[in-house]
Amino acid sequence: MSRTGVLALRLAGPLQSWGASSRFTRRTTESAPTKSGVVGLLASAVGIERGDDTSLAPLAALRFGVRIDQPGTRIRDFHTAHHGVTGASMPLSERFYLADAVFVAAVEGDHTLLTDLHDALRAPVYLPYLGRRSCPPSEPVDLGRYEDTTLEDVLTSVPWQASAWYRRRRRTPESLTVLRERTAAGADEPADVLRDQPVSFDAAHRRHALRTVVTTAVPTPSPAGGGSQQGPHDPFAALDALDALENESA
Repeated sequence: MSRTGVLALRLAGPLQSWGASSRFTRRTTESAPTKSGVVGLLASAVGIERGDDTSLAPLAALRFGVRIDQPGTRIRDFHTAHHGVTGASMPLSERFYLADAVFVAAVEGDHTLLTDLHDALRAPVYLPYLGRRSCPPSEPVDLGRYEDTTLEDVLTSVPWQASAWYRRRRRTPESLTVLRERTAAGADEPADVLRDQPVSFDAAHRRHALRTVVTTAVPTPSPAGGGSQQGPHDPFAALDALDALENESA
């Protein structure tokens, strides 16, 4: 019997966009990363080309889940473009993003495949992005590889990844929402169906199948390093301190 494990990712950036049903000039985003988007990120890191469905299949077969650590804010943008040859204006499109969101995504599967993906994330062939190429992550996405455990255990135990400024301004929630794929053993669990199972990323015939998504909640774990987590430099920390002093003197 082959060994299995879990690979965890921290998905955080100024903007993210995880489309599952976008059509024509309206490009929406889900409230959390999609499996197709995260599998695409991993495929890019390992160097799989868009038309290589054979190499994509093992990644698509991984079991997927995501935890919403910082929901972010949904924003809308209007996008204009011109035809590269004729210069004619293209139709105005409406695009939606999640601003200031943070998620923990995880994939569960074969130990050897996850080891290769873990190595690729630290030296990617193609740079990762959060749903769209205009949405780069604010820091490396690798959160580590876990042995002899399950997707559920990792999404329950990984420290809370919300940004330092978010934790300063908001009360710690009692629980965090987890969206995960249903297992055969949990066939009786209530689930939603989403057309988000990647089959092909080929631009000429991009295809997605249906997958089941179970929504649960887990107790909010302590942030890394306890209550004094030291994350990336926060340029707004001084402004927050100044606001606090002004509020005290008011």
